[in-house]
Amino acid sequence: MKLISGTANNDLAKSIADVLDIPLTSVEIERFRDQEIFVRINENVRGEDIFLIQPTSAPANDHLMELLILIDALVRASAQRITAVVPYFGYARQDRKTGGRTPISAKLVANLISKAGAHRVLTVDLHAGQIQGFFDIPTDNLFGQPVFITDIREQFSKKDRSKLLFVSPDTGGVVRTRAIAKQFDADIAIVDKRRPKAGESEVMNIIGDVAGRNCILYDDIIDSGGTLCNAAKALKDHGANTVSAYITHGVLSDPAVERITKSELTEVVITDTIMQPQKVKDCDKIRECSTAKLLGEAIRRIANDESVSKLFG
Repeated sequence: MKLISGTANNDLAKSIADVLDIPLTSVEIERFRDQEIFVRINENVRGEDIFLIQPTSAPANDHLMELLILIDALVRASAQRITAVVPYFGYARQDRKTGGRTPISAKLVANLISKAGAHRVLTVDLHAGQIQGFFDIPTDNLFGQPVFITDIREQFSKKDRSKLLFVSPDTGGVVRTRAIAKQFDADIAIVDKRRPKAGESEVMNIIGDVAGRNCILYDDIIDSGGTLCNAAKALKDHGANTVSAYITHGVLSDPAVERITKSELTEVVITDTIMQPQKVKDCDKIRECSTAKLLGEAIRRIANDESVSKLFG
């Protein structure tokens, strides 16, 4: 098999290549003056099993178009099988009609990837599990949970883990939160919130007893950070001992870093599904865990026609 990386997250691609002990295939990716994207695969890929690593993070449209053009180049170079490894699937939050005359953009993007010529998709923590059904090709949705479970066990002593309480930032994330809490035999709490308008949230109530507990907010995406920071303040106001957060995808659009720095959060732990700018790396309250081993093992299993679901028990 061969590994190919787009420009969206070359650091993660290199880490996956190290895990698999396979070099990245040489690719030229250029942008003309009008920002059109041009790619050239510099190695023979005829009859090869290709894994193309390219999250569709910001700038989402550029990275998505780059992914599609790379797939097209591989199809025309007679690759035998193309797996689009999209650690962060952009547009996933547009998974349903929210009102009249609105799109279902997640379905459109799924169609684009399929029609471009990908044979399979590998992703991590889709915002909604049913997005797998938007694809007309096999789709493996990995869970970031094992990465976080290992980190939590390393960061919290056995005594501190007895006080852990996992908190869902909204009612939609309860199933996800309950699944990780079960691994620690811990209770869960729920933040009841409302959104006056897009990008803003207000905490209405905390469902559950958080007094004296080490609270961990658990979610799949942190964007501007408003929901998380407001939830942390509410938990502290209700007597929580500490409040940290474990979030799979660190979108972290402005002013997220500033909000986190000034918030009640002790720490925000994200994965490397999205390549972060320097200001995120410099923030003392934000720490990154690697998904390279998880993705590398999934890629190895797909290449060998082995079960991917067994990664999660």
